[in-house]
Amino acid sequence: MASPLIVPVFLPHLGCPEHCIFCNQRALAPELPLPSRVREFIETSLHHLPADPRRLKQVAFYGGSFTAIPEEDQIAYLKEVEPFLSSGRIDSIRISTRPDALDEKVLSLFARQGVKTIELGAQSMVDEVLCLSCRGHSADETSAGIGRLKGLGFEVGVHLMIGLPGDSLERFEETLNRIIDLRPHFVRIHPTLVLRGAVLEQRWREGRYCPLTLAEAVQWLKRGLLRLEKASIPVVRVGLQPTGDLEASYLSGPYHPALRQRVVSEIYFDMAARVLEPQQAQPEIIFLCHPGEVSNVRGQKNENIRRLKEVFALKSIMVQGKRDIHRGRLVIKTAAGEFSIERGDLFGQVL
Repeated sequence: MASPLIVPVFLPHLGCPEHCIFCNQRALAPELPLPSRVREFIETSLHHLPADPRRLKQVAFYGGSFTAIPEEDQIAYLKEVEPFLSSGRIDSIRISTRPDALDEKVLSLFARQGVKTIELGAQSMVDEVLCLSCRGHSADETSAGIGRLKGLGFEVGVHLMIGLPGDSLERFEETLNRIIDLRPHFVRIHPTLVLRGAVLEQRWREGRYCPLTLAEAVQWLKRGLLRLEKASIPVVRVGLQPTGDLEASYLSGPYHPALRQRVVSEIYFDMAARVLEPQQAQPEIIFLCHPGEVSNVRGQKNENIRRLKEVFALKSIMVQGKRDIHRGRLVIKTAAGEFSIERGDLFGQVL
């Protein structure tokens, strides 16, 4: 099933009982829409969505902790979607919330109002990291929340962050272990950024917080992507959505507008290097891949081509797309023969 087309309604900080040190959502989506404006926004948004019968359409309430706002406000927002659900123009609703704000009354309401997908802001599965980030909930509450939602038939997504205060690569591995055991339906991962107006800004300015470098974030995310892929858990987004508001509030940290491509390109570099390493150096090689992966194989600004030439003393590298090669497979033709590698072949090497 193709991923749904999303009509995003942002409710920055609405319902959040805590003020997480990394967060300044009002800088990312400064206007809080009243329920009375939601219907007009959905109507306008539907005109801009592509006509693709293979993809369902969802209204998504993002940004705050939807289940933590007063029940009458939840009902007011959900009722604005009802006409679109009844007419079939919208297929379902998704909401984002906290792991510790999932009481049975709220979940029963959702089942009646067309909510299909619930995304939980887990961020980490290490309690010390959660405490240092002022999340106000524990890893065990995330585990319990995922289990409860899956048991009730909801599609469950999990948000993870890397590079939070107190985080480390080993702790991120621990988070991945626990999330994989819980088997949510999908995951989002993004690095911690220092945003203007967030509590973390002051710690960064005082030298009490040092964000990951972009190179470090790529290595962490590469591990996360490969491990979750191995567990058949889709990673639907890597990095924050680039917007003018984000770039205006960004101060420091591993921000890149095409972060996922950078991570996937690094994976293809590793694939190529693993095949080339045992071979005698060749002056010319040809990479064959799915047409949709040509830019990832080449790397941003042809970075992979430059690095491979330098490391393996190659004079010429060609990259060709072939539709009979599936995504995630790389075929390498050299004078010594033809070799192929799958992304899955890296699991034992990288993890």
